[in-house]
Amino acid sequence: MSTETSIAPATATTDAPDTGARTPEAAGLITDARRRIDDLDGRIIGLVQERMAVSAVIQRERLTSGGRRVNLSREMEILAHYRDQLGKPGTALAMTLLELSRGQI
Repeated sequence: MSTETSIAPATATTDAPDTGARTPEAAGLITDARRRIDDLDGRIIGLVQERMAVSAVIQRERLTSGGRRVNLSREMEILAHYRDQLGKPGTALAMTLLELSRGQI
C-alpha cells in the first residue's frame, strides 16, 4: 500500500474565475456578463442609497409638520407598482426597499 497521494491537475489558472463553463468561449462570455452584472449591482446599490436619502427628507418633513413618519397608503401604491412590474418577487423587493428607506415600524 502506497502512502503517496494523487493530486488532480488544475483545470484552470488561479487568476481565472470559475465560471462553470466547458469551453473558453463560454467562459469568456460568462466573465464579461458577470462584469456587467457587477456594474449593474453597483448602480442599483447607488440608486437604493439615493432612494434612502430622499425618503429620509420626506420623513423628516412629514414629522416636522406634525405628520406621521410612514404613509401606509403610499407604501401600498409602491408595493402594487413593484408587483405589477415584477410579479410576486417584486412585492418582496419593494418591502425590502421600504424597510431600508424607513426602517422597521
